[in-house]
Amino acid sequence: VQLQASGGGLVQAGESLRLSCAASGNIFSTNYMGWYRQAPGKQRELVATMARYGSTNYADSVKGRFTISRDNAKNTVYLQMDSLKPEDSAVYYCHANAARWDGIIRDYWGQGTLVTVSS
Repeated sequence: VQLQASGGGLVQAGESLRLSCAASGNIFSTNYMGWYRQAPGKQRELVATMARYGSTNYADSVKGRFTISRDNAKNTVYLQMDSLKPEDSAVYYCHANAARWDGIIRDYWGQGTLVTVSS
């Protein structure tokens, strides 16, 4: 199973970005999909996750500004990031908890995409 993330970049404070992450390979189904981030010198933290049938969980710091969504048919998760702040700058990692056709269920991570927000 591979996760391919895209959509990062350099923006100014107040602007928006949309991240995408597609899971491919030996996938029977994806359970939770979401995003984590890691800023320099800090631990990786949860940004937002979404269960297969729609329940969501957001970090307090992004509530009201970020929106997570997913397309189960495409095994793809999106993160719409609005009103970006400099403190949102980090490497964003896509995460999926997926079941393979052989019955194995485990966590997978994408390669990370850099988001930089200038003030």
